Amino acid sequence: MAVGVGVVGHVEWVQFACVARVPRPGEIVHAERAFSDAAGGGAVAAVQLRKLAGAATFLTALGDDDAGRRAGERLRERYGLTLHAVTRPQAQRRAVTFLDASAERTITVLGERSVPVRADPLAWESLAGLDGIYFTGGDAGAVREARSARVLVATARARGALEQSGVLLDVLVGSATDADELYDAGMLDPEPRVIVRTRGADGGSWEATGSGGGERPPWLPARRAGTWTATPLPRAPVDAYGCGDSFAAGLTHGLAAGMALPDALELGARCGAACLCGRGPYEGQLQLG
Repeated sequence: MAVGVGVVGHVEWVQFACVARVPRPGEIVHAERAFSDAAGGGAVAAVQLRKLAGAATFLTALGDDDAGRRAGERLRERYGLTLHAVTRPQAQRRAVTFLDASAERTITVLGERSVPVRADPLAWESLAGLDGIYFTGGDAGAVREARSARVLVATARARGALEQSGVLLDVLVGSATDADELYDAGMLDPEPRVIVRTRGADGGSWEATGSGGGERPPWLPARRAGTWTATPLPRAPVDAYGCGDSFAAGLTHGLAAGMALPDALELGARCGAACLCGRGPYEGQLQLG
């Protein structure tokens, strides 16, 4: 059975530099390899979803410059997304990312974040027929439109729009260690049905809040909390760029496909581990079928 999935969120045009180590203050280092690609959390998750489901819809905003045009072309033509993008009269947001020999990624972001908003003339109606959506950025109206999918997963980094929307999330993906992705009870009203907190190589944990009332979603276990362990790496690690967003995409796809939450988290962990074993955001991503 086909699974309809999508992402509402952001794109960055990223310059990657492969280095032995990140330079110390005042130091000059030479990159062993350099390449550019459309990336950022929304784009990475959308491509991972496309690889899992065979097709994925992506609603986003792009800059009115060469980098924005290249990002749109790359996402459509190389990565096969069904892309709906509004063009903003501004430069495309960029980033410079060091990929070092220890498989870590270090990111510097350049420019303002651009996200889709409900007033944009985008194909919002296309979201209503989807089984699962992952939300990485937008305004409150965009969150409400995304809620038309059967399952809605969002990153804690989008908390501002989530707070204003008043929407019940199925799953909020946060972090137990990253200050930008921390979530404490009461930050959103209503509370998400489930809060997921990642711990990288140490797996992560989840807790059900009891929000939503009514009939319990079929994917939600009877117990109130649980943990998962990280998936053993299929190959040697290469770099960590995109691992978290690939994890969230795998989790979203699993729930959209009817998996129970523990199984969807295991799929997410597999996606994160696979991404870690490829260069850049897309080379190692898990592909089903």
